[in-house]
Amino acid sequence: MKLDIRNLLCLRFMASQVHPMILTKQYRCIHSSSCQCTKGHLSEDVIFLVFQQLNWNPKLIAALSCSCKWFDDLAKRVLWKEFCKTRAPKMMVDLQSSGSHSVDGNWRALGKLLIYCSGCTRGGLFNNIQIPGHFVHRTRFSRTSGKSFLLPQCRTDVLYVSDPCEHLDQGDEGDIGFFRGIFKSFSMSRVRKMLIQKRAPLHPTHVCPYCKAKLWNMLQAKMVPTSASCRLGSYDDCIEYYVCLNGHMLGICTLLPLSESEEVSEIE
Repeated sequence: MKLDIRNLLCLRFMASQVHPMILTKQYRCIHSSSCQCTKGHLSEDVIFLVFQQLNWNPKLIAALSCSCKWFDDLAKRVLWKEFCKTRAPKMMVDLQSSGSHSVDGNWRALGKLLIYCSGCTRGGLFNNIQIPGHFVHRTRFSRTSGKSFLLPQCRTDVLYVSDPCEHLDQGDEGDIGFFRGIFKSFSMSRVRKMLIQKRAPLHPTHVCPYCKAKLWNMLQAKMVPTSASCRLGSYDDCIEYYVCLNGHMLGICTLLPLSESEEVSEIE
């Protein structure tokens, strides 16, 4: 990312006109030999202010992360965290209420999960369906919906799940829905404990699209309750989802036609 002299002076002036930010801890600079800014860079305070004015724009955060290792480190520690807190404030408070100052899998992974539908590729996690991943403008995540994806003995766990991202008229596959979610304190969850007790195998090749951790197949582990399809408005035998070692969830389902899904909702 290139900044001309006028922009640089403007940003430095902005920094001189504000009170010191909360970001007081100093971090070691981790430039690589390929960085273009080894002779100096803007302070964290200035970058914080700029992105605050940009409302923590995720595309710009991603672009900044690609410019050098120092900016990437700053984005992971600060910018993605602020993005998540702005995009889903109540959810973030709950995820951190166990006393942790971070979330499983890091803030960048969670930021991506909030705004990115992973889709699927032929020969990937979901067999031969080909639907490219894409950004979504807005998604609702629900803790109440998450209960429907947990077996009765695991419902003390906290799981946030999104509404399905609908991809209609996919030929023989019908109407496809992708959903995603995240567990609170997954390392201490009953779901993780049960997966280990069952000796459920991790997927041999594919990893989580959000944090690159290994994945458990919940269908293979026989841990998909019937209430999940009711919540999604999908066929009972056409739902599959994975949970990674960091507690991120991603899944797919075949959606019922609208009139039928409305009937399911009434029954539920």
